[in-house]
Amino acid sequence: MPTTKAELLQGTLDLLILKTLAAGPMHGYSIAQRIQQRSDDVLVVEEGSLYPSLYRMEEKGWIAAEWGKSDNNRRAKFYSLTRAGRKQLEEETAIWERVCRAITLVLETA
Repeated sequence: MPTTKAELLQGTLDLLILKTLAAGPMHGYSIAQRIQQRSDDVLVVEEGSLYPSLYRMEEKGWIAAEWGKSDNNRRAKFYSLTRAGRKQLEEETAIWERVCRAITLVLETA
């Protein structure tokens, strides 16, 4: 699991990566930076968690990878969302929203 200022729930890293890639192709470092920025520096995804997740999602066909040049002209692997990845993002988002509603209900009534 990623080292975070706030621990991620199991399975949420894939959802965050898929959502980040919905904006367009990115290399690994950019994905981690975008997640950190979008979470107001609460979520910090370490390489040891990010790359295994990217490899696993690539094997499942949710993302595709190709080599390119980064902004600083370095060779980098760029990841993009596939059609299967967009469908997975929709499914995981729906599950996440259902879990959030359930937790909110418990917190409001407990």
